[in-house]
Amino acid sequence: MMKRKLVLTTALLAAGALTLAGCSSEAAPGDSAKPLDGAGKTLNVLTDANTLYPEEQQKWFADVSEQFKAKTGAQVKFETFATANDELTKIQTSVVSGQGPDIYSLGTTFTPTAYATGAFVKLSEDDWKKVGGRDRFTEASLGISGPDKDNEVGIPARSRPFVMAYNTEMLAAAGIDKPADTWDGLLEQAKKLTHDDVYGLSIAYGDNFDPWKFIWAMSTQAGNPIIDGKKVRLDDPVTIKAYETYFGWLTKDKVVNPASIGWKASQALASFADGKAAFMPMVTATSINTLDASAVAGKYAYAVMPTIPPGDTTRPAGGKEAASILSGSNFVVADYSKNKDLSFALIEMLTTAEAQKVYYETFGEMPTNADAAAALEKDNEKLAPIVAASKLSVGTPFSGAWGDVQLGMTNVVVQAIPSLNSGSVTTDQIVSALKTEQEKAQSALDRAK
Repeated sequence: MMKRKLVLTTALLAAGALTLAGCSSEAAPGDSAKPLDGAGKTLNVLTDANTLYPEEQQKWFADVSEQFKAKTGAQVKFETFATANDELTKIQTSVVSGQGPDIYSLGTTFTPTAYATGAFVKLSEDDWKKVGGRDRFTEASLGISGPDKDNEVGIPARSRPFVMAYNTEMLAAAGIDKPADTWDGLLEQAKKLTHDDVYGLSIAYGDNFDPWKFIWAMSTQAGNPIIDGKKVRLDDPVTIKAYETYFGWLTKDKVVNPASIGWKASQALASFADGKAAFMPMVTATSINTLDASAVAGKYAYAVMPTIPPGDTTRPAGGKEAASILSGSNFVVADYSKNKDLSFALIEMLTTAEAQKVYYETFGEMPTNADAAAALEKDNEKLAPIVAASKLSVGTPFSGAWGDVQLGMTNVVVQAIPSLNSGSVTTDQIVSALKTEQEKAQSALDRAK
C-alpha cells in the first residue's frame, strides 16, 4: 500500500501546477428492469470554477443535482477549484488517501498525467456502454481519452477548440478580406490595424493557462512536438523563435496593449469586446455569450488561427497543421470510488444530446456528443470555424511528464514579466530560461519512462 501511495504521489507531483483544463453492485444506467438505487448516497464531483459565468454555474449545479436525485435518489455534491495549485492539492490528497471525489472533470492536457497515476478507472467495453457507448462522442473528442482505444480513462465532457475572434468592421475598413493563415501575415495585418487606442492583437500575457498554447502551436506547426520519444525539445530553435514572436508582439511590434502584461484571458476578451482590438487569438466558443452582449455584437466573426509558423510562408516538412490543442474536459472516475455505477449514470446523463445542448446554450462549451455537435454545426454558421478547428486539433503528447513540460513553458512567460514591463525580452533571456526548464522537463520524462 505504501508503495502504491509513493507511485501516485510521484506521478502527481510530476504534473506540477497544471490546470485540469475532474460498490459496483448497482445496475447499469438505462436498465429499466434494475434501476439504480442511490437513495441515501452522495456522489462527489470535482470540477473547475467557471469564472465567466459563476451564477449560471451554481444554478446548473442545482439543476443537475435535482435531476439526478429524481432519477436515482442520490445527491450530487459539486466541489470546484479556482487555481491550478488548489486543484493539484485536492487531487493529491484524494488519490493518495483513497478518498475524495467520485468523479473528476480533468482538462484534456492533464489526462495523460492522470492516466499515469493508475488511480482512475480504465474503461472497459461495459463501462462505455453505461455512458452510451464510444460512438456517442465525436471522434476528435476521443483523441486524448488514453494512449490507445484499449487503454482509456477519459470520457469526453466538453470540447473547447481554440480559434481567433476578429472585428469584421475593422478589417473591412482596412481593406483586409480575411485573417491571414500565417503568423507573420497576421502580424502585418495587426500592424495595419493598430492606431490610437486600438491595437491589432488582444493578448493575455498574465493568464495562467493560455500563453503556453501559443508556443506549443507555433512549435508543432514548425515540426517540433516538444516531446519527441525519449527527448524533451523545449530548447529547440523553432521554440525559441515562437517565444521571440510572442514577446515581440508587445516589445518590438507594438501591436498589443501594454496593459496586457497583467491581463487574464477574460480581460483580453473584454478589451476585444469593447472594440479596442482587431484580433483576439486563443478564444473558444465560450466567448459567444460575452461578445453577443457587447459593443462588437454583429461585428465579429471567428477564424481558424494561423497554422503556418513564424518565419515561414508554407508549413515546413514535418510540421503539423495544429489549429488548436485537442482541448476540452474529460470525466474520469476514481478507482477508489464506492459509487462507480452511480458515477457512470451521472456521466451518461450529462453527455446526452439534450444535456449537452443545454450546457452549450448556458456556457458556450461545444458538445462532445456527436448528435448535438452535428446539430449545432448545421444550425449555426458562426460555429463553422470552431468545428473546423476541432477537426484540425492535435493532441498534446500523451506522457506522464507532460505536466512538467507545460508548466515549464508557462514558467518562461512568468519569468519574463519583469522584462516585459521594462520593454524588452532578449533572446539570451529566453534561451537561459528554456535551458533551466529543459533540464527539469527532461528529468520528469526520464522518471516517467
